[in-house]
This record gives sequence, C-alpha cells and structure tokens, in this order.
Amino acid sequence: MNDHAPLPTVKTGQAEDAALPAVSLAIAIVNYRTPELVVDCLQALDEQLDLLPPVRVWVVDNASGDNSQEILTDARDFAGCQDWLRLLFLQDNGGFAAGNNAALREEFAAREPPEFVLLLNSDTVPRPGAVASLLAFMREHPEIGIAGSRLEDSDGTPQRSAFRFHGVLNEFESGLRLGLVSRLLHRHVVAPPVEDAPHAADWVAGASMIIRREVFDAIGLLDESYFLYFEEVDFCLRARRAGWPTWYVPDSRVVHLVGKSSGVTSGERRRVPPYWFASRRLYFRKNFGLLRATAADITWAMGRALNRVRCAIQGKPREDPPYLLRDFLRYNFVKPAPASPK
Repeated sequence: MNDHAPLPTVKTGQAEDAALPAVSLAIAIVNYRTPELVVDCLQALDEQLDLLPPVRVWVVDNASGDNSQEILTDARDFAGCQDWLRLLFLQDNGGFAAGNNAALREEFAAREPPEFVLLLNSDTVPRPGAVASLLAFMREHPEIGIAGSRLEDSDGTPQRSAFRFHGVLNEFESGLRLGLVSRLLHRHVVAPPVEDAPHAADWVAGASMIIRREVFDAIGLLDESYFLYFEEVDFCLRARRAGWPTWYVPDSRVVHLVGKSSGVTSGERRRVPPYWFASRRLYFRKNFGLLRATAADITWAMGRALNRVRCAIQGKPREDPPYLLRDFLRYNFVKPAPASPK
C-alpha cells in the first residue's frame, strides 16, 4: 500500500483469525448504534453468496457503546455466517473513513489481498444480484476504478446517487435552488436526474461503492480527517486525478434507508451537525485551496440568502434544516466547526 498522506492510527479490536483466506471481494460495513439494520444487510448478502466468488464481509463497530456487540455477535452465529463474516470492535469512534480503513488494513495485510472492496452503509439492503452486477461491470471494464449502485427507497423509487464534483457555480445553484438558474446551470448541478443506463460520474454515494484494489495502491486509503460526509467525494476526486474514473451502475440496485445511520438526511428537519460543515470546509480547502474554498462559501451563502428572501416574498415555507444559514456563516466565517462530535 502507498498511503500518500499519513493517516491517523486506528485502535482496532481483535479479528477472529490471524491468517485470512484469499477472497476476490471484501465488503466493509461500519456500524454505529444500528445493529438491527446491519443484520438486515447481512441477511440480504447471505442470500446472494451463491452468485459470487469468494467473499469476506467485515462489520466494524465504531465504539457504539450500546448492545451492538451482543446483537452482531449473535448474528455472526447464524447458519453458515461464520465462514464469511468478521467482526471488528473499535475502541474509539473515528468516523466513517476510520471505520472502513480498519477493515481495509486487515485485508491489505493479508498475503493475497482482494481484487475489489465494496463499501456498504449499515442502512442498506442490496437487492438480489446487486453485488454480482457491480463485480461483473468492474471485470468487464478494467480501466474503471470505482463504481456505485443505484440507491433507491424500499418501494423502488430511485435516489440520486451519481454526482458531479462540488465547485463555485454548483454551490451557488444548490444554495439558491431557483428553477431558472438551475436550468441555466444544469451542467453544474451536483445531483443530476437519475439515468437508467450506466454512465461516468464524478463521484458516487459511499453507501454502495465498489473499488478496485489498484486504486488503493495508487492513492491510499480513505482520508480519516473526515469524520462523516465528503470522504467519498474526496476519494473519488483523488482517484480521478490518479487516472481512475468513477461510473454509475444502475443494474446494481440497493435499498438505502436514507439517513438512518446518521439522521442528517432522513427527511426530518434536524439541525445539521457541526462536523458536516467541518467536512465540507476540509474538502474545499484541501482540494482547491483557500481562495476557491472562500469563493464557494460566499456563493453558497449568497444563494441561500436569496432563496430565503424569495420564499418570504412568495409566502413559501422554508424546507431547510433549522439554523442552516446561520450555522453555515458561523462555521465558515467566524469559528471553524469541530471535525467530530467529540
């Protein structure tokens, strides 16, 4: 492995076996106080194993401090699960990237590392054939480094899960959310409409994202400076710069119970946690520098302020999370947000 930037040390638990048998695919699921959802995901995976090459699944518990260890240990013991499931209980909650990296370090330390790694959210349920479709696509296209699934609601309604990179213009569009401006800037919309055919994307949702091992060889692991959010955007951007494109594969369908693992995007009007602002700030400053990051901050804030004025004039209710604009201004122009809940 070639980690271009040193990553913080992760205190890991004890994996069951020191010597890992060779597998073609490793799957990582990070749990934080959602063990019942993880069990649903594992059951869906168990029903697909006959269609897959040798697979190993890691469930990494990010120091949940609840009954997760008991529930996950019991789940490991259902028929046949012991052959492919490994549990890792971390001493600290370092976030999504740190949790996944704990499993990845175990895999890449093996004598024969896997060809592919699949990152799955704890609040996902892969439809039948979802994992096989991703594997088949990646093997048919060796030039592609990353691919993402079509995420959807339980009733099959598709979610937008193939995106464009964030920049100054699309930050203004996402802040303003005005139909005319969105049409004029349609090539800069971060979340374009869902398409039914495979296509290139700047980045895909980390809720179901398969990665070729050579991508890790080229750019290293996920950046643990992100506690939650923007880590997959950063990873796909680093991969693109290293010559590994990202694609969207709609034949791979995965139910995503949006926000159940974090609560941030669950549809409820909850206040956005400070670490979201910290992750966004890190992404822009790390990848584009202070000047462009500041420009993106200003355009987003301008767009959102104009949106609030328009809603007030037209008598429309605001759908923003509480205090969104105020928190954005505070954490970007007054005092940086803490990078994690600690």
